[in-house]
Amino acid sequence: MAEPYSVRVTVRGYETDVQGHLNQAVYINYAEHARWSLLQAAGITQAGLVGRGVGPVALETTIRYKRELLAGDEVEVTCEFEWGGGKTFRIRQEIRKADGTVAAEITAVGGLLDLRERKLIAEPDTVFKELAADPSPFGL
Repeated sequence: MAEPYSVRVTVRGYETDVQGHLNQAVYINYAEHARWSLLQAAGITQAGLVGRGVGPVALETTIRYKRELLAGDEVEVTCEFEWGGGKTFRIRQEIRKADGTVAAEITAVGGLLDLRERKLIAEPDTVFKELAADPSPFGL
């Protein structure tokens, strides 16, 4: 099985809370950064999505905090799509410290919204395949 797509991020001081930990909201920013980086690696741009009349939407996000992250920590944020058919898909992500320790696990349910109809598209994997120059980052 191939390694999931990943990006590296350095925790910045202004992203931490009063205890010196990475602020909870920033975990979602890191996850979103990895997702958009995956789309870019597949050759999909925001302009390409809008031109097709679609946009990705988050329907649910769960974060399990496992270890603290501090300013200066180098982390890897993974991103792996799971396709099960239907209108939604699952995204599994981990934020790992440089030593491989998992600091957080993020699971999200997403969909692809028809921007005109304001409804989810029936087979989002098919649309991502059509838009992608390289669908392999999606596991397609």
